[in-house]
Amino acid sequence: MRENFFELRIFSSEFKDEIIELLFALGISAIEEKDADTIIVRDEYELDDIASGVNEYVVALAKAKGKDVQFSTEISQKPNEDWVEKYKQGVRPVSLGNFYVRPTWEEPKNGSIDLLIDPALAFGSGHHESTAACILNLQTLPEIAGKSALDVGCGSGILSIAMTKLGCVVDACDTDELAIEATKTNSTLNGVTLNKTWVGSISNLNQTYDIVVANIIADVILMLSNELKNSLKPNGYLLLAGVLEKYSDRILKTFSSLELISKKQDNDWVSFIFKRGN
Repeated sequence: MRENFFELRIFSSEFKDEIIELLFALGISAIEEKDADTIIVRDEYELDDIASGVNEYVVALAKAKGKDVQFSTEISQKPNEDWVEKYKQGVRPVSLGNFYVRPTWEEPKNGSIDLLIDPALAFGSGHHESTAACILNLQTLPEIAGKSALDVGCGSGILSIAMTKLGCVVDACDTDELAIEATKTNSTLNGVTLNKTWVGSISNLNQTYDIVVANIIADVILMLSNELKNSLKPNGYLLLAGVLEKYSDRILKTFSSLELISKKQDNDWVSFIFKRGN
């Protein structure tokens, strides 16, 4: 662990959801929403490029929409132990169906499936609506033990680990090498073994799966729509999340060749379960 970490505070009177979606696209999922106008990003690496990218995005978005937006960013450097302690004070375990998602400093819950994720090391900890929806949706699928599964954009590996603990044989990929490292670390922490992991996406993938999960932003889901559909076995399930409500109709139209099993919304975030035919 590095001695210091960087904290980026984003102050914007508009486009909060759009900014968060952009941060997800840039590979950052450990995001704190401080209040109605403030977003906080923390990382062990410098965040100047992230701040610059968000600034350009907000300026362009405000110009396109003809809005006068109050916007600023602030970067500071702090001792790393303060960052970890902040997480320990602010992050609490969460029950998601049969799963109990907790950091290592919290005790397990009797009768639940233990899922260990330390937020200070992870890209996703189960508290975001999209991640929670995926874990809950997985538990609604019939007889998935022994099925093959693929986690596209695995991040912390939380969904890969959940599927493994449900009895699936799981492959995982992410375009971010750090995400793959986090997935491997968290898999070891949870005492599970993934079948295969790789840095990259699913383009030119010559394998099909019973279950495919993609908890990534809508633009990437739409860009990979053909690959996602082609990665399904007959009668396979496709779980999508990370989609803002405003993209819901486009997702439904793009994946209309599949049977819609479920569509759920939690705040501004929508999740889907689709099924391929025979």
